[in-house]
Parts: sequence; structure tokens; C-alpha cells
Amino acid sequence: MQHGASNSSFFPGTVGLHPLSTLRAAPGPSSGFWTVFPVWTLTQTEEQLYCTVYRGDKGWVGRPTPEELKTVYEYFQLDVSLAQLYHHWSSVDPHFEEVAQKFQGVRLLQQDPIECLFSFICSSNNNIARITGMVERLCEAFGPRLIQLDDVTYHGFPSLQALAGPEVEVQLRTLGLGYRARYVSASARAILEEQGGLPWLQQLRKVPYEETHKALCTLPGVGTKVADCICLMALDKPQAVPIDVHMWQIAQRDYSWHPTTSQAKGPSPQANKELGNFFRSLWGPYAGWAQAVLFSADLRQPHRAQEPPAKRRRSTDPEV
Repeated sequence: MQHGASNSSFFPGTVGLHPLSTLRAAPGPSSGFWTVFPVWTLTQTEEQLYCTVYRGDKGWVGRPTPEELKTVYEYFQLDVSLAQLYHHWSSVDPHFEEVAQKFQGVRLLQQDPIECLFSFICSSNNNIARITGMVERLCEAFGPRLIQLDDVTYHGFPSLQALAGPEVEVQLRTLGLGYRARYVSASARAILEEQGGLPWLQQLRKVPYEETHKALCTLPGVGTKVADCICLMALDKPQAVPIDVHMWQIAQRDYSWHPTTSQAKGPSPQANKELGNFFRSLWGPYAGWAQAVLFSADLRQPHRAQEPPAKRRRSTDPEV
């Protein structure tokens, strides 16, 4: 995804689409639309998703080519039938059935692995608004300029080489990334110098989930939750279930779940794995997609707005 304007996703990696949506070329220019990579504008009706592609700085060109439409299909994973998944999850989980009535069409995006990795490193101990700002500034400072539309300049996500430079950490701190700046630059260097570069990350799409998860956790700033986010949203692992305090609370409140392998009172690597297995056994091979529905619904509950912000110990641990 290119950066320079806000995205209407529920949280990084998901988007709300009507379950009947199909893809069509858009009839006109960009005003009132939202944008995805490389440079697209899209809008949605009850039954269709319209798109326009922009090529360079020449402005609106017209109908996307079949290959360009294929890119959008893959980005939104439109080959996955949400209707079938929702039906299955509702048949095995009464709580999901209740929640799903108000949260139709929550779909996982197929993100670029590099963008997904570094965006989620920025998510450590953070909220969506601050994450969005950090990623925007990261792209403006280190990413290539793509196009200007409606007085907004869009930038691509930075390359590994751009993020691995010797002065990157200092620059990222001035952009407000805090301790995450060290993890961003260190992970970029680790992939380039120790793993051979981008092909290592891309080939993880073909590696089993457990092995992929373990490999990601070797990167600076990547704990079990962030690794699961990357597995789910960029590396073709729909069974990955990212566990944070929200999902922990959902599991205890709505499923009467408690860890059996540890005495943990909150997310930890061992307890996260156990809870992930619980949801995988309940929801099946697309458990991560079901988790996204419940996570999105929980963020919109009235009690979230009423709860006072939790007192948190400042941490540099990316595990939580």
C-alpha cells in the first residue's frame, strides 16, 4: 500500500467489504475514494467494488488491465468466500454467530511482507492512530515518491536497503518511532546481511506455519504476536491467530478459556500458543480470519470508550 492518505481498514491488515462485493473498473477520477498499492483508488457499493489505476504522474488513465485487476483481487483475497467462512464459524461457535450479524465482510488483506513486517514492528505498545502516523512519516522520509493526486503526495514503502543505512535509527527517532527505531534498522540489516535479503522473507510463504513463525521471531523487534500478524497478513498463513490483551480478554470473557500450561495472567509466548491452538481447533484453517472479526467487533464495543486507559509499564519488549 502506498502512503499519504488514510485507509478505512478496521486495523492494520483488514478491510470491511460487503460479502457480495465484486470488482469493477471505476467510472471516474479519485475524489472521495481511498487508495491501495501501487496507485489505485477504490470505492464500494453494496454489491461491487470499483477501482481505477494511476500510472506515473499522468493522472487518471481509465480501465485497469486484466493483470492490474488480478493484483487487486489478490490484495483483497477475493478468491476466499467470506459467506462460506462465516457460515462455518457460525455453525461451530454461537458467540461468533451473534457477533457476525453486525460485522459482515471483514476481510484480511494480502500485504507486502516488508511493509507488513515493519508496520507491525511500529505497532509495539502503540495505538492505531500513532502507528498510522509513524508509518506515514517512515514512508515520506525513506520511501519513493509515487504520484500526487488531489494535492496529496503518495509514497511507496521503503526498501530494505533504505532502512538498513547507518544513520537510519537516528533519523527514525527524530520521526517519533522511539525505541522501535532500533528494531526497524536492525531487522532490515539482519534480513540483508544474515538471511540474504528479500527472497528469504518471500519464500516463507511456502514454509509451514510453525517454521515460519520461528524464523520471524529471530528478527529484532519481532515477538510471538508480531510474528503471527506477519504470518496471517503477508505470508499465506490463515491459521495464524495473533494474541494480544484484547484476544486474551475475549477468550476469558466469551469462551471461559484459561491457560492450562502456565500460570500466566496475561499474554506470554507459551500462553499465546495455547490460546492460538484453542481458536484453531474451534474455527479451523482460517482461524486468523475469524479472529479479525472478533477483534474488530471488540474494538467497537461501548465499554472500550468508557474504560480508563490502563496504566502500562514502559517496555522495550516487543513480545506484548
